[in-house]
Amino acid sequence: MNLFRSHVLVCAGAGCVSSGCLSTEAALIDEIAQLGLDREIKVIETGCIGTCDLGPVLVVYPEGIFYRNVTPTDAKEIAHEHLLKGRIVQRLLYRDPLTSQIVQTYGEMEFFNRQLRVALRNTGVINPEAIEEYIARDGYEALARVLTAWSREEVIATIKASELRGRGGAGFPTGLKWQFTAQAHSPVKYVVCNADEGDPGAFMDRSILEGDPHTVIEAMAIAGYAVGASQGYVYVRAEYPLAVKRLQHAINQARDYGFIGDNIFGTGFRFDLEIRVGAGAFVCGEETALIASIEGKRGEPRPRPPYPATKGLWGQPTLINNVETFANICPIILHGAQWYARIGTEKSKGTKVFAVAGNINNTGLVEVPMGITLRQLVFDVCGGIPGGKEFKAAQTGGPSGGCLTKEHLEISMEYESLLQAGSMMGSGGLIVMDEDACMVDMARFFLDFTRDESCGKCTPCRIGTKRMLEILDRITAGEGREGDIDALLVLAENIKSTSLCGLGQSAPNPVLSMLKQFRAEYEAHIYAQRCPAGVCQALLNFNIVPEKCRGCGLCARVCPTAAIKGKPKELYRIERQKCVKCGVCLEKCPFGAIVRA
Repeated sequence: MNLFRSHVLVCAGAGCVSSGCLSTEAALIDEIAQLGLDREIKVIETGCIGTCDLGPVLVVYPEGIFYRNVTPTDAKEIAHEHLLKGRIVQRLLYRDPLTSQIVQTYGEMEFFNRQLRVALRNTGVINPEAIEEYIARDGYEALARVLTAWSREEVIATIKASELRGRGGAGFPTGLKWQFTAQAHSPVKYVVCNADEGDPGAFMDRSILEGDPHTVIEAMAIAGYAVGASQGYVYVRAEYPLAVKRLQHAINQARDYGFIGDNIFGTGFRFDLEIRVGAGAFVCGEETALIASIEGKRGEPRPRPPYPATKGLWGQPTLINNVETFANICPIILHGAQWYARIGTEKSKGTKVFAVAGNINNTGLVEVPMGITLRQLVFDVCGGIPGGKEFKAAQTGGPSGGCLTKEHLEISMEYESLLQAGSMMGSGGLIVMDEDACMVDMARFFLDFTRDESCGKCTPCRIGTKRMLEILDRITAGEGREGDIDALLVLAENIKSTSLCGLGQSAPNPVLSMLKQFRAEYEAHIYAQRCPAGVCQALLNFNIVPEKCRGCGLCARVCPTAAIKGKPKELYRIERQKCVKCGVCLEKCPFGAIVRA
């Protein structure tokens, strides 16, 4: 057996794959072989490390040197300089966005050392396609312990005592859901993993499936034992091909090793798993629509009760949890309910994974204790706003959530606090906006998504979201009318109170929260025909500042409609009736003489 002096971890989550990590990895392996180092250095593909904007990422152990944005040419340089000669390639190191200091190692990065990884404990650390690496990190020990030494009641009592709440959005106590399913009288029961993650900007579940699929398989087997189910299904969207591939590979490995299938650990317990690939309908994240889709029907929600715990898949009792919820199960079994319950706050225990995107220095995947403040998450963990711009808002909970402003920076990121602020935890999407964001346009963006994803079964959601979007389209196009704000509020309240499912009921949330926090922006669009953020093109005007204009004529030459007139060395002017507000003149003027008005 080779004892390698160095291991190079290559982040191979979907984000890094899309940025070319496989070419970088191939170049690195080829160069290592050419240098005769292939017996000394091992290259390992991992799941998502978390720094999604820095890919391709390489981490060289045992030192933990963190290289970012590594091209195939850079990989060859790393092989020559670092792996052969022991000289760190300084230009490829990470630079802290707040201090501008170069940081050499993974462990010195604030982005990582302020996290507490439970659900993500293995992602970015192990090869997700090597079951041996999962086993080496206590994999399948929790299942073995449960099947050989615990009763079903003890498993459920432990999950209840941990106070783990569902990470899919609603935050329902996980242990209670398990208990209700276990108490249902039926010889046939099912366990379902909801991996239909459809929120814009959310990739928590995808990253776990890509980087640590065995943690979901093991947890589902434990859940099957606890509730009396012998069959499980993972419902994952077709847009996640890498997650599907690695999960299927892991299921095959687990079956070969005897961790799922018949007579697991010689106890007589049987549990098996299958993947069901969904067509990408956002509404199938709702559990009754998900059940319908697995059954081969149109993915539409149905009224509840009955709840899935008593009448779910094919009419049988069914336990449904999402990926992140299952990813917390094995650590709770191994370390104890009290260990887990000490993390977080009084009513929101444990950690939460957030997918942070938008106007933020460190975008990516983070896992932090429940109760961290929004300020700590945005500025301490994720490095603040690029370019020294002001924080304006953060959308939590995806298109079903709400908007937090500067006044909410000290809010505790937990279920109750976010609901009181008019937002929600959701599955963990967090989109950060700086001072240049138009909140009317952001509300229009989220509503356009929910309108498009409405299953159409109930009239309030199908028609109501369409009417709300028509109003927002008009407002952002400079055609807002008196009464539009009141109409939005009335429509939103009707949709919330009469839609069939939780997705329809929450569809107006972004509009309501952004109206509450930024009503003045709506009024500026409607009554002043002005977009304060300068985003809505129809409401833009461009002016030439006389003191700055040098008469170079560049603006006139690049204008596509010949709307700019003047003579060289003289002041140019913009003919508004011809201006299509494309902004090319603003971009091209070298003297800053053209401004938005």
